[in-house]
Amino acid sequence: MNSYNAFHEQYLKAMDIQLWIPRRPLPGLTDNASSVTVSTVMLPEDSHTMSEEIAQLDNASQAPQPVTANGASPDQNSQMPQPDTAPHLPEEEPAFERANQPSQPNESQAPQAVSATPSVPDTSQPLETPPEPPQAATVNTLSTASPSEERPVLELDWDTLANKIATCTTCSLHQSRTQTVFGIGNRQADLMLIGEAPGADEDAIGEPFVGRAGQLLTEMLYAIDLKREEVYIANVIKCRPPGNRDPEPNELACCDAFLQHQMALIQPKLIVAVGRIAAHHLLATQTAIGKLRGQRFEYGVRKIPLIATYHPAYLLRRPTEKRHTWQDLQFIQKTLSELKT
Repeated sequence: MNSYNAFHEQYLKAMDIQLWIPRRPLPGLTDNASSVTVSTVMLPEDSHTMSEEIAQLDNASQAPQPVTANGASPDQNSQMPQPDTAPHLPEEEPAFERANQPSQPNESQAPQAVSATPSVPDTSQPLETPPEPPQAATVNTLSTASPSEERPVLELDWDTLANKIATCTTCSLHQSRTQTVFGIGNRQADLMLIGEAPGADEDAIGEPFVGRAGQLLTEMLYAIDLKREEVYIANVIKCRPPGNRDPEPNELACCDAFLQHQMALIQPKLIVAVGRIAAHHLLATQTAIGKLRGQRFEYGVRKIPLIATYHPAYLLRRPTEKRHTWQDLQFIQKTLSELKT
């Protein structure tokens, strides 16, 4: 009997139910009575039956003791007055779940949504197109050109090309020139001689390699059984630099398309770079002309054989170098003979 009352009291205490247990024996019972009736006053809010409560108590005794929101056990909370049903406290959400939920608006601030999800670009608007790379300037483009002159340089015929060079104002050399120096000779020649720039005599006459240097070049050709009229002679630039100075890189670049077209029209079997400036420009090197001579190079996509030699004007200043030039002339004659066969 005592064990039953103790069990019952434990159950009611666990259920947080106030109770009064009379412990006096009922009239008419003796000390040897096998049972004592216990009257229990239960709160009216408790609508469970005794059997259901005992079953729940059994389950509660087997489950681990819960901890309430304030960190105290139910036994500690039972000593404090509490409402029949404790308010439900939501479990703390993981950080990543809270980050995906909008924050609570503040009374002093307008509601703002907070999201940890990376923003996705709006594909409804067209993406910004990257700027196009700068285009290379077209050499000698004239705004007042006729339809035939508007064609690319490599598509021009001889007459149109000559007119285009004569009216070229691409670089500043046109401001000081007397006239352009186009080129002269056989337009179907096997040998093409390319010098560096017009001098004072060339600027006055309009032909390359005239004056004393031109006379020496004619003698050099005659030494290997060639006439001036049998070869084609041109320069890397078509205007005289002031004071016979070396051409600037931008000046060489402006005239390069004209020279390339002359080569394409002639289609020579052999090119001779006459002088330092011409050799450096055609071979894209800064190696001394003395180390370039005596060798056979290949030029351009067509791999045209190319030989470098001294300029006649240099030989007039350094006559001792004429013997080296004679070796170059023999090498040119031999190479040209081999290319013709």
